[in-house]
Amino acid sequence: MTLRQAQGTNRQAQGTNRQEAVEVVRDDKAVYAAGAVVWRLTAEGKLRILLIHRTKYHDVTLPKGKVDPGEMLAQTAVREVREETGIRVHLGVPVGVSRYFMRPKRQKVVHYWAAEATDEAIRRSAFVPNHEIAALEWVSLKRARKNLSYPVDLEILDEFERLVDDGVLRTYPIAVLRHAKALSRSEWDGPDAGRPLTERGHRQSEAIVAPLRAFGVRRIVTSDAVRCVQTVTPLANAIERTPVMTELISQDAWEDGAADLRKVVGKRVRSGKPAVICSHGPVLPGILSELALATGTMHGSYLGSASALEVGAFSVAHLSATNPGSGIISIETHVPKI
Repeated sequence: MTLRQAQGTNRQAQGTNRQEAVEVVRDDKAVYAAGAVVWRLTAEGKLRILLIHRTKYHDVTLPKGKVDPGEMLAQTAVREVREETGIRVHLGVPVGVSRYFMRPKRQKVVHYWAAEATDEAIRRSAFVPNHEIAALEWVSLKRARKNLSYPVDLEILDEFERLVDDGVLRTYPIAVLRHAKALSRSEWDGPDAGRPLTERGHRQSEAIVAPLRAFGVRRIVTSDAVRCVQTVTPLANAIERTPVMTELISQDAWEDGAADLRKVVGKRVRSGKPAVICSHGPVLPGILSELALATGTMHGSYLGSASALEVGAFSVAHLSATNPGSGIISIETHVPKI
């Protein structure tokens, strides 16, 4: 698995922009895991985060767990939060990676995201103390710093608190997806827009369903080319939504100078709703550029990295739901290894 992250807080009022890029490539000697800083606001508007008290280790930590075979990291984070706390969450901004050694030469790498727990999700939790988790505890950031057992968790909390201080904790995602593996032009006699997915492409389209759902995607916009429509069909079936098919982001329209990326991207940004936009490799840089323009975000090399996607891969841009002037808060890229 590969996960690239670029984080930036675009503070137009102060005229500053912070960008940092991190690329994490799987090391077969490492153990990979994922989790979240789960947070909520009380009726009085006070921020609380969720800590877990583990039975076996007699410690206090953040919810997390190891990646199951075939899982992508975002999928793992959501599953582990639910298994350990009973709470269903959608992922927000990534808040860091912790690394530590379980034993000599055996490193554990844990990816974390911020994740808001809604009141409804908390009410639906059926958590009871068990042989793994002794208790759950909602605490303030100050109390969390005193209670957490490990320094690596405090480092994750530092990044989380920066989001709080910047006023950009609550976000919504726009995922930009490159279609899965399709038949090559040499293998296809019909029009280019009619090229279907290969067997591998269909596997890729299934593999990205859970990771995209982890970010709460509820709207799907796709190029009307067959390979794009087939890529998003499993996701559309899973979330019971009909994709919006448009030639405005198709490769044919882009090559003919008839595309209108600005119209499509602008509508998605204005909606403020979690969405995925599926298009073609040559079109993706323009889509990411329009996303930066629509949010007032400074351009940088991170846009090139986020748009240089393998087939079936997607980049998630996190936008502030409460502070539109903050621009793109973070971009992360997910690659299915199929």
